[in-house]
Amino acid sequence: MTHGDGLVQVRYRRSRSGSWIVRIAAMILLVGVAVLVTMAAWTDLVYRAMRDEEKNYILLVPFVSIWLMWVRRIRFRLIEPHGQWGGPVIIAIGWIFYSLGDQYLVETGWYLGAVLIAVGGIISIGGCDLLKHFKPSFLVLLFMIPVPGILRPHIAGPLQTATAATVQHLFGLFGHSVTRNGNLLFLDAGPIAISEACNGLRMVFALILVSYTVAFTIPANKWVRVTMLIGSLILAIICNIVRLVPTLWAYRHLSRDTADALHDAGGWIMVLIALVLLLSILRLLKWLQLPVTRINLVGDQ
Repeated sequence: MTHGDGLVQVRYRRSRSGSWIVRIAAMILLVGVAVLVTMAAWTDLVYRAMRDEEKNYILLVPFVSIWLMWVRRIRFRLIEPHGQWGGPVIIAIGWIFYSLGDQYLVETGWYLGAVLIAVGGIISIGGCDLLKHFKPSFLVLLFMIPVPGILRPHIAGPLQTATAATVQHLFGLFGHSVTRNGNLLFLDAGPIAISEACNGLRMVFALILVSYTVAFTIPANKWVRVTMLIGSLILAIICNIVRLVPTLWAYRHLSRDTADALHDAGGWIMVLIALVLLLSILRLLKWLQLPVTRINLVGDQ
């Protein structure tokens, strides 16, 4: 390759990079317009995420999506923007969900429509290849849609029962009197009943989100990613139990306000602990020389 050829390639790469900077700016603009058009849904979603501890993790989803796109940023060089027609199609589908969800008070469809309209704005600029090369970044946006009320009891019920029974057994091993009535725990037969504290659903989706982020940040093999996502369900129950043991002790020995504060803070602390555990497990698997990661080809995380 001659010096002139190298100069041409450098200029080509710079032009491609500059072109994508303009496109990304246009994507941000269209996403902003989409959010303004569907502001009612986004405002309600953020309000619920901030007020409901079970949905706090929703606030992290946009940052996870941006992060997963950032770790794959080198793929922008491989994408030739085409298939922008997919964007308007996604926007139309999103508008149908948004309108019907608003008309018939189906919140899941309402939120899904708002998310799809924003995604459609991105695809309208970047093309359908973005979905292929940045699939994890788009799929994680589904975490922004709360669990439908009709499904929630079927997920939360078994988790609550398993957690409450395990915590009762653990306290019994240490000689503390804890009685259980279904998913309610009573300390020393006193008036303190903790039901929502045993709601493993609060931990499940936050830990699945953490596992998803770790799994798609590293160039892991598929079996590792699937194992991490399935294992996050078990990890959620374990973390919730670890969280509840000191919480119940706090309700027994400290003021109610202090115990409530410790309980709320415990959720975020357990998410960080779960992240450390996941990274430690990955290091252990690598130390055992198991095929955890695959060859990283052009940002192939």
